[in-house]
Amino acid sequence: MESHTKKKFYGFHTFAEPGFPVSLSGAFRDNMRQFLQQCAEPEDYDIEGMPIWCTFLVYENRGTVLPLYTVEENVKHSDSPFCDYCRCAGWSHHFVSKRKYHLIIPANDEWNNPLDEGAFDIQTHLLHGLIHCNGYGHLICINGIEGGSKFICGREIMDLWDRICTTLHVRRISVEDLSRKHEMDLRLLYGVAYGHSWFGKWGYRFCHGSFGVKEHNYERAMDILSSLDLDQVIDDFSLTKGCTLIKQMIDRYRDMSDTNLRLIQIHAYSKNQTFNRKYSASSVMSRSLSRYRTALQRCSLKFPTRLSLKNNYPLGKETPAKCRKFSNLAANLDSRWPVRRLEHVAEVIVEALKEKRARNNVGSCGMTRQEARDAARLHIGDTGLIDHVLKVMNNVIAGNYIIRRAVNRSTKILEYTIQDIKGGKEFSCSKIPDSIQVLIMGPGRSVSEDVVYLYRNVLVGYPESDSVKFAVQMVLHSKHFVKEWPFRDEDDDSLRFVCRLATSSIDLNSDISRDFPPGEYVIVPLYATLGDLKIAVQNAMRDTYCVTENLQVMEILGMEGVRDEEVLFGLIESGKEIWVRGCGLDLENDLKYEGGAENWTVRCKCGARDDDGERMVACDICETWQHTRCGGIEDAEAVPRLFVCDSCCSSLAPEETRFGFTCNYDSYEAPVLLPNMLEVDMGMMYSE
Repeated sequence: MESHTKKKFYGFHTFAEPGFPVSLSGAFRDNMRQFLQQCAEPEDYDIEGMPIWCTFLVYENRGTVLPLYTVEENVKHSDSPFCDYCRCAGWSHHFVSKRKYHLIIPANDEWNNPLDEGAFDIQTHLLHGLIHCNGYGHLICINGIEGGSKFICGREIMDLWDRICTTLHVRRISVEDLSRKHEMDLRLLYGVAYGHSWFGKWGYRFCHGSFGVKEHNYERAMDILSSLDLDQVIDDFSLTKGCTLIKQMIDRYRDMSDTNLRLIQIHAYSKNQTFNRKYSASSVMSRSLSRYRTALQRCSLKFPTRLSLKNNYPLGKETPAKCRKFSNLAANLDSRWPVRRLEHVAEVIVEALKEKRARNNVGSCGMTRQEARDAARLHIGDTGLIDHVLKVMNNVIAGNYIIRRAVNRSTKILEYTIQDIKGGKEFSCSKIPDSIQVLIMGPGRSVSEDVVYLYRNVLVGYPESDSVKFAVQMVLHSKHFVKEWPFRDEDDDSLRFVCRLATSSIDLNSDISRDFPPGEYVIVPLYATLGDLKIAVQNAMRDTYCVTENLQVMEILGMEGVRDEEVLFGLIESGKEIWVRGCGLDLENDLKYEGGAENWTVRCKCGARDDDGERMVACDICETWQHTRCGGIEDAEAVPRLFVCDSCCSSLAPEETRFGFTCNYDSYEAPVLLPNMLEVDMGMMYSE
């Protein structure tokens, strides 16, 4: 009888915890091989010749099995041997690693399908991380509930990713934080509230900013925003239209808190206790809401009828029709499609209605049948399935929303609309502007609406304050973060070293502007000899980088007079950094640096000296690169066929005549001015 390998399944929330399912103590390049051998199974297909392994994870709460794919990319056979992510992270000077490992959890609907050839470019994966065999890597995308995941939230995916990185002993992971929620940039919202980005909860810290923003600019900006005094905020907004709302909002949350809320930052007044106390004041919020509803029913608000709080049901009925949960309805339908597929279509339609509601500032947020059908077809190819679900989508509950079908009084067209049922109260789906919605409901009625209102009006729209304005720009221009796992010298029977190539081994005559590549982790037995260490370093370098494939280690600096037979124990302290000298580097190899073979220069007037991921243009005279925005070219504008930087313009034409053509940037207020202006403004506010 033919034997079959039994598949291994691991718990989603416990996988890669210390010692489970495997304990690894080597360098990343060796740990990854061991991980694939013990915790993954090879797939019977590949992607353009790249082998694939799969680890099966069980999401315990639902009993659902999901795949974690690992794809090994050999750069010698790759169409993209260089790494744009390294370039944007400031790692252009790293030697090109021989192998890249892609760790991917596809979107829910793709769990039972093989990876296709475009898997590396898809942005809808729940998780996509890339790690070079030298231990440096990049978190490319995380998609939780807001990003399309059906039940796994972003925090759970990040926890899994962080555990995997720790188990494999990665060295550094970069991430470009573009996360948004309810049209708010989370790096700004979390930065003000907690003092770090959303990724900061897992130890990711500032790496570098765009447009010349440095770490001290970022930290100073965070200090200004997190130190906003609430009383000062009320005073600064006293002459604005939103002064009453903001004061009511601040007073409401102060009343609900057991502590004195003085600053805008959460941890400035006891990070954990205050946050918990605010939400433990549910009874206070409940009584407040009851009083607000009673008062609103008795008073006559001077707003259009469509903005009133009473339930305006689409067909003008005095009482709503009875609603059923869609899951129960789908289970009783005589349908050729399984219930889970019907529920998925309903979820897609709900998301489309939510997006329509978010886009509309005024008027109806409803969608016609054709609009709903077209929106669903972006995610689902079976039009018969879509039509079947739309047919029964009336007075049904999906998640925390009620979906109704009714005739729009203005257009006389049948529309699908959505209503919130959170908290047991339904509201009309007509999109109400922030200020009116908060005023109608009252501050404290919806924490999420209050946060959105404060974000848009206090942080982004602070009146007549250059320091707040520039600080916000500093934070928004700080997108690149990195987490470092420090080198650890384990307490075992091994010696560990960080080994670096001495400058004489590298021809830096043409690369004097580059930093030195990082060293490699090397592990040898406790009683290894000096000769064993040379061989270990040589093998590690050959296994990791393209240019060191034929490296021969000749000597270790500082130990030139020691024989190769000498035992290392007692000679070199474990955990130290050592420098080696050798020969055989392939300096003519095109696969030399991760930043690519071209030796190009960035010199922008914002202070940027390297690629930061923003759009750039090269001067056609001096061939140096600078940001298009700093050169007066708006993001929506196309780059001109001929571009001359400001410095070259000055050298080509006298200053009194050069203002007649495209070299005039003096009237353009580019982001390049922000760091210096922030320094000046903050210097007046803070005495150092």
